[in-house]
Amino acid sequence: MSKRGRPKRLGPPDVEILQALVADRPLATLGELTAALVERGGRSVHPATVRAALREAGIQRVRGTPVPAHGAQLPRYGYTARHRAQAPEQRYPSSLTDAEWARVADLFEAPDGPGLPPRHSRRALVDACCYVVRTGCAWRQLPNEFPHWDNVYKTFRRWSAQGKFEALHDRLRAQWRERIERTAAPSAAVLDAQSTRSSPQGGAHGYDAGKKVKGRKRNLVVDTLGLLLAVSVTAASMQDRDAAHGVVARAVAKYPTVQTLFVDAGYAGTCAGTLHDQHGLTVDVVRHPANRNVGRWQAPGQGELFAVPTRADGFVVLAKRWVVERTHAWNERARRLIMHHDRLPAVSEAWVWLTEARLLLRQLAG
Repeated sequence: MSKRGRPKRLGPPDVEILQALVADRPLATLGELTAALVERGGRSVHPATVRAALREAGIQRVRGTPVPAHGAQLPRYGYTARHRAQAPEQRYPSSLTDAEWARVADLFEAPDGPGLPPRHSRRALVDACCYVVRTGCAWRQLPNEFPHWDNVYKTFRRWSAQGKFEALHDRLRAQWRERIERTAAPSAAVLDAQSTRSSPQGGAHGYDAGKKVKGRKRNLVVDTLGLLLAVSVTAASMQDRDAAHGVVARAVAKYPTVQTLFVDAGYAGTCAGTLHDQHGLTVDVVRHPANRNVGRWQAPGQGELFAVPTRADGFVVLAKRWVVERTHAWNERARRLIMHHDRLPAVSEAWVWLTEARLLLRQLAG
């Protein structure tokens, strides 16, 4: 005699889809798995139904820190002889070489027209801007080898308003992606924010209670290579999920080909859903394997699903997330970006574009 009762909402094909989703995203929440089931299988069910189906399949959520893989060696990075090399035509290590200037000269050279010719070469002005962002010195303390600081400052502000540094970076980013045989338009991006201190110079600032930092927040959207797509500087008191909409809108408007966005757990929930609805992005939340609030899914006999090795101190390289973290570390090599010394957030954004462009220019011309 067969058992009677209400038929199950999820059949064997749906359970197989769920098992595949769990294997691909072991750190996903129950709500994220339910939404992914709707997209992949076309079945709209309650999260409790998904939980029951996973429980019957033997898949359960495990909370706690994964067992570290002792002896796992991580690559080490640092300055080499190539970083310390200086060409004869470079007045300072931050100055552009002849090969580097040849790639970008047309962006800064003024077209011939009426009026007096420029008193200073555009290359000297660009070198002065690179010197300021690399050393972090005040405008009035520029060395005498450069043009007068007031001339350099006004030129920098004019170029920033014209978007020269952003256009410079976009050109170099496309050249680098072409060199490594990538398409110029990225299809995936990574979002993250970093709070840094602000100086007594003034301007918009706030207090980040999570990081215990009083200053501003630098929101970056980069591609999977760590190259900058969009930047937004806000007060540190603004939550990451609130500042995400503006910088993501800039990135999507500039690169409509972006389809996937990798974020951390701070952007999960309503923010991820809003980004998906407004821009049509697939928001993938990358969580730490030791996240006790969410945990990770594990099937019987399948072993540890999170295969990334961890060190004895618990450090683990998070997939995709490490790319934007590395970009933040690149920016902090420029001493001007360690602390916000400018009143206007737009000026701080221009420094980020120049710093990233300088790094790319050295790689392309080197």
